[in-house]
Amino acid sequence: MALKILLTTASILAAVATQKVIDLSGNEWTLQNPSLNISVPASLPSQAHLDLYAAQVIGDPYYGLNDFNLRWVAENNWTYSSAPITGLDVSSAKQTWLLFNGLDTFASIAFCGQHVAATNNQFRQYYFDVSNFLKNCSSPVLSINFGSAPNIADSIAAEPGQETWPFGVEITYEFLNRQFIRKEQSDFGWDWGPAFSPAGPWQPAYVIQLESRNISSELYVRNADFDISRLGQLNNLPPDQGAPWLLNASLDVLGTIPQGATLQYTIVSSSTNQTVSTGPLVNITSLDKSVTGTAILDTDSYELWWPNGLGAQNLYNVTISLTDSSNRTLASVNRRMGFRTIVLNMGVITNEQLALGVAPGNNWHFEINGHEFYAKGSNLIPPDAFWPRVTETKMRQLFDAVTAGNQNMLRVWASGAYTPDFIYDIADEEGVLMWSEFEFGDALYPVNKEFVDNVREEATYNVRRANHHPSLALWAGGNELESLELQTVNYSAPQEFDRYQAEYEQLFLDTLLPIVYANSKSISYIPSSTTNGYLELNFSLPVPMVERYNNKTPGSVYGDTDYYNYDSSLAFNYSSYPVGRFANEFGYHSMPSLQTWQQAISPEDLHFNSSVIELRNHHYPPGNLNTSNFANSTKGMGEMTIAAERWYPVPNKIDSVANFSAWCHTTQIFQADFYRSEIQFYRRGSGFPNRQLGSLYWQLEDIWQAPTWAGIEYDGRWKVLHYGAKDIYEPVIISPFYNITTGDLSVYVTSDLWSQASGVATLQWYSWDGKPINNLNTPRTINFTVGALNTTLIFDSNTKSSTVDLNKSILYMNISAQSSLPNTNSSSTFNHDNIFHANSLAQAELVDPGIQFSYSNDTKKFTVEATTGIAVWTWLDYPAGPLLNFDTNGFVLLPGQPKDIGYTLKSDPTGGDWVEEVTVQSLWNNTLPY
Repeated sequence: MALKILLTTASILAAVATQKVIDLSGNEWTLQNPSLNISVPASLPSQAHLDLYAAQVIGDPYYGLNDFNLRWVAENNWTYSSAPITGLDVSSAKQTWLLFNGLDTFASIAFCGQHVAATNNQFRQYYFDVSNFLKNCSSPVLSINFGSAPNIADSIAAEPGQETWPFGVEITYEFLNRQFIRKEQSDFGWDWGPAFSPAGPWQPAYVIQLESRNISSELYVRNADFDISRLGQLNNLPPDQGAPWLLNASLDVLGTIPQGATLQYTIVSSSTNQTVSTGPLVNITSLDKSVTGTAILDTDSYELWWPNGLGAQNLYNVTISLTDSSNRTLASVNRRMGFRTIVLNMGVITNEQLALGVAPGNNWHFEINGHEFYAKGSNLIPPDAFWPRVTETKMRQLFDAVTAGNQNMLRVWASGAYTPDFIYDIADEEGVLMWSEFEFGDALYPVNKEFVDNVREEATYNVRRANHHPSLALWAGGNELESLELQTVNYSAPQEFDRYQAEYEQLFLDTLLPIVYANSKSISYIPSSTTNGYLELNFSLPVPMVERYNNKTPGSVYGDTDYYNYDSSLAFNYSSYPVGRFANEFGYHSMPSLQTWQQAISPEDLHFNSSVIELRNHHYPPGNLNTSNFANSTKGMGEMTIAAERWYPVPNKIDSVANFSAWCHTTQIFQADFYRSEIQFYRRGSGFPNRQLGSLYWQLEDIWQAPTWAGIEYDGRWKVLHYGAKDIYEPVIISPFYNITTGDLSVYVTSDLWSQASGVATLQWYSWDGKPINNLNTPRTINFTVGALNTTLIFDSNTKSSTVDLNKSILYMNISAQSSLPNTNSSSTFNHDNIFHANSLAQAELVDPGIQFSYSNDTKKFTVEATTGIAVWTWLDYPAGPLLNFDTNGFVLLPGQPKDIGYTLKSDPTGGDWVEEVTVQSLWNNTLPY
């Protein structure tokens, strides 16, 4: 079998010189289902759908309605069998281990024709001593039989005495009973994705051979936990920034740790490759196949790691070597780390804060290296329904879009899979903080011993595995557990609330919190993504955190918020938005582009309410395996349609495909417009009594081609939303706030910089033909100063007294400010523009802006100019094939002010020909029949 044989190199998983590590990754595997008479070539890592597709047994799982048509794959069992594994020493002098970093999910493992073990958790690392199996086994074969997860979940749910919950608590999408099994919850369906419930060896696997178990110098490090914190730091509490650094390193090994073993550290700068420090770890303890030690490190020797936009991402390679009493190196493990503190501060509002005008209650914001900052970002969902085809290239492109979009934090949504290290590595390099979550969401879960023990192993492995990444910002127990699930219990069965709250605490406070606290001092924990925080944090208690739930004092502000309202008549109504300390998810769905739809459906289905498009829209989900969910999906389609009609001129083009494309685009305009209004509202809160310091919209990217809340489509194409979010996440912004009832118009400048910004704002009313309107009581220019991480009111007026027809006018606002980016000494100029129109653009008397468009081969830029009117939502579009993003898009053009637009090209199969097919349009084009 052509498998990788690794002898001794020390990196992430380290070996000593006589070890043999056989990487089982490769394509010399077979996938079988004898009852279906299927036997095809396969790979590892992989999943059954992928190998069946590669063998042309099935079509593209993402095409058409194959998420329904291929359910038979999930409902059957599949066996992966290796070719004979060569290169193994079959003598009894060797220890032989099987190591699996991920089996999805219910697997029965056989080696040399003998049963080894059964597994039942997609997220655990499994390892088995198979030394005795090699006796009389000259041609070892590994066989892994995967059971049907939906069938097994149903069987577990039907067991006598099984846990049940009140009506409505368990949110079902397609396959039922996901809460009973430890598998990616969205594999059973979600309102933004398909329900394939794949099975297979989704992560790498290895055969490891060590010297005889009687020889102490044979060790293999299967996992490691490196933690850098400030000396004396406690979870969830801001540490002393002047304290020395504390390095805690712990190695989980296969083999026997000898008595007298020691640990040594070496820290090397990743940028210079120079050794910064080296020395012994102290307080060495060995317990349960793990060895741990600590070292106090000098404060001044290390450059801090900062998130995107707040400073440099300084990284260090930290190597821990395990040696025996004879000073022989038994194992050596390297992790790339950063020196930073990141804390979710949920402490009581202090007297100093009250004196500054902050409302009483509790904080709910992040602090990096002792500094408050504004968290700007979005929610990351699984980037594919099949993790084995998620590549580093795809994720680098995605994270490049995150940082280009002025984001510094992603909430890694629960109910997917734990983030692989290579994605954390990218986040480390690009400065993207990763609010991470355990894989529980939109359900309550069993608390029997078997389930809790299984979760404990899962959580311990993943907390330890991920802890070294400086991008790791938080562990949350799960998604919407307090804000939705417990509230549903209280509504459906108030008499049983105490019982279910106690079960919730058993899993998310009694089990998960101690795992985080035991394995990290640098990371905060919350039991639920949306929470009012803690009532008490007391480290002398057996469980230090006592949740606040709804024990709130009137007039005080607590916790973070989420917000979804599909009544589009309330869009842009700021009084309908929640007032909290942090917004962790909010959104509205839109259609993907025509180019993306063409990847997944046939030409005859390219119309807005085709049956295929409606059934690929899983908002709202069927709640079962119904394949004709028109009753629910039509509601979601209707929400997009009504929002477009209510707020914009809608297309009615002669060509059906052009009309479909224009409708898709208009739903994206509403989505971007709505999100911008929310984000500028939340950001303004940084200077209001609620001291709001975070905005993470739902959602960053798509898992497939369908109507969703995403800002980036499945292949990486940016929707209007991602451009709009990039703009409204600029460091200094100008934003209007309008009360349609009173006619009050206020304009604010908001800054998330850490130093004061001063500048000039320009305000000008225009008619839609681009002519200035100068008879309104609006100053042309306004000098302003805005404080650090703050907001300031620069203009207040009332439109009721205006004699101008607001359907025929628009207010254009622009600022230019001087300040400095955090952790820089030089001054920079920050520009931003925005518009205000009092009424819906559906009623606005738009005129043809007369857009002219050209491309320069010299500058590699497009030039766009409006000549006869104002162009709103000006949009550059590029053809299918390449992947790129423009520097800006979805913008406003004033007549006579040409705009040069560059681009970032990520892939191009056209050899540059795509440039000739770029088009430009504005909202005016919706009024045209062509």
